[in-house]
Amino acid sequence: MKRVFLIVLDSFGVGEMPDAVDFGDKGANTLRSCFETGHLNVPNMQKLGLFNIDGVTVGERCENPIGAYLKIAEKSRGKDTTTGHWEIAGCVSEKPFPTFPNGFPREILDKLEKAPGQEVLCNKPYSGTKVIADYGEEHLKTGALIVYTSADSVFQIAAHESIVPPEKLYEYCRAAREILTGEFAVGRVIARPFEGDYPFTRTSRRHDFSLVPPKTTALDILKKSGKDVISVGKIYDIFAGKGLTEQDRQIGNENDMRITSEYQKRDWSGLCFTNLVDFDMQYGHRRAPEGYTAALNDFDKWLEKFIAQMKSDDVLILTADHGCDPCHSGTDHTREYIPVLIYGEKITTVNLGTRSGFGDIGATVLELLNADGKVDGESFAKSILI
Repeated sequence: MKRVFLIVLDSFGVGEMPDAVDFGDKGANTLRSCFETGHLNVPNMQKLGLFNIDGVTVGERCENPIGAYLKIAEKSRGKDTTTGHWEIAGCVSEKPFPTFPNGFPREILDKLEKAPGQEVLCNKPYSGTKVIADYGEEHLKTGALIVYTSADSVFQIAAHESIVPPEKLYEYCRAAREILTGEFAVGRVIARPFEGDYPFTRTSRRHDFSLVPPKTTALDILKKSGKDVISVGKIYDIFAGKGLTEQDRQIGNENDMRITSEYQKRDWSGLCFTNLVDFDMQYGHRRAPEGYTAALNDFDKWLEKFIAQMKSDDVLILTADHGCDPCHSGTDHTREYIPVLIYGEKITTVNLGTRSGFGDIGATVLELLNADGKVDGESFAKSILI
């Protein structure tokens, strides 16, 4: 194979994992919640085998699917974006990233205030839209940074672009990233710029500052072997740029589907790794099943055109990084199996059942692209090739 397009539908889980109760996620099922809106219309993912996946009890099974399909359980003890993507790339996280349900210790805030010389507000778990509604006016009056977290392992800084320009906000986030180490080493520090008047609007100039993966990933191996490793959307931030040869860091489903289509038209050899964040950021966390469903329908329309333009030595892999059931309690991610749908002219139709370890995807990508190297995962490439 010459090219693999690996597209992550961020948070599109297909049902609770056996240990979901340990995470407070018993009964979570992102796919089911979208289906039960009555508006899910994804004929192209249906053809790829979405509703044929073991354990999926909604939707109409396809009698003659055109792709290979399976679901995979996560080995890492977490359900966040960084952990999920790292494991997809073959890096299992033995320990979960720390979370701060009561806010960050004063010692961390003191260091942050000292480093950029800027006071902070809030320091609580919060919804990203609600926190700027509640603290935005005070931020405008005082200039203090809005610091908040969530159920995920994140340290988020929100600031109005008229008070703190995005590049300055990124500097503050880089300072926080250097401070948040050891027992405070959160998975991501996130810049959350917003604009306008109350109730304010978050802009597209978000940036994530992640830890560097602690060991070799499939991206590193592909790059070392001379392959192109192209990232679209949040991928660059999630991997802190490690193992990549080219990137487009715009975020949002519409942007990133368009950019992925543009890369499809270009001549290159290797991996294009895309994250579609809106499923999670706009709809999952906000518990908006109708919006999530509409986004899936829009993706499926784009998918039809993408598949039609694939070349004979292309492979498409659709998957997710965790769940975020828009009908579950709270606003957190949910511990779910991820779907894997694989299509290409040289890919056979097969149900691969249920596997353990997202890293099987990374290992499979390496084998499909003839790149030698070992990651945390077992390839299923031989099971899907004609």
